[in-house]
Amino acid sequence: MARLTIHSPATAPEESRPLLEAAQARNGFIPNLLGVLANAPTALETYLTVSGINARASLDLAERETVQLTAATTHGCDFCVAGHTAIARKGGLPEPLIEGLRGQDRLADERLEALAAFTRAVIAHRGGVSDEALAAFQHAGYSEQQALEVVLGVSLATLCNFANSLAKTELNPELAPHRWRPAA
Repeated sequence: MARLTIHSPATAPEESRPLLEAAQARNGFIPNLLGVLANAPTALETYLTVSGINARASLDLAERETVQLTAATTHGCDFCVAGHTAIARKGGLPEPLIEGLRGQDRLADERLEALAAFTRAVIAHRGGVSDEALAAFQHAGYSEQQALEVVLGVSLATLCNFANSLAKTELNPELAPHRWRPAA
């Protein structure tokens, strides 16, 4: 059971209602993460706004989902791993890539492996990555802009990963086929 209220448009604070209604229209359901964030309208607005901005980054879908799944598995957020697995599958990402990210395995795609390693370094060192980590990321073909877009993606992931950990957010039935549990 979730520790924080999971709101619907009918129960949410007034400022959160239109945001939840829009999410329901867009997704066909309201992800429980959004229902939790609705407790703080500014948190919900921040998540939705930053998600939209992140979607406009120069990183493509596979790269953005590499950042999101790496962050979610690193933070142990089962809700976000399931949600981003659903996005990755809907986006047509290869199943071996998705499973590699979910398992925190070395990725066959060297460029995406460099991105995942850089994402882990950004998280582990709170952005203060070593010169070698930055050089390896850039050697894989990524730019300074994209280094900052990884920080953007990690900031987005941190908001939802930590909110889910705080709330102990329950997985929606729509996301159940993508369930994940951290390795023991």
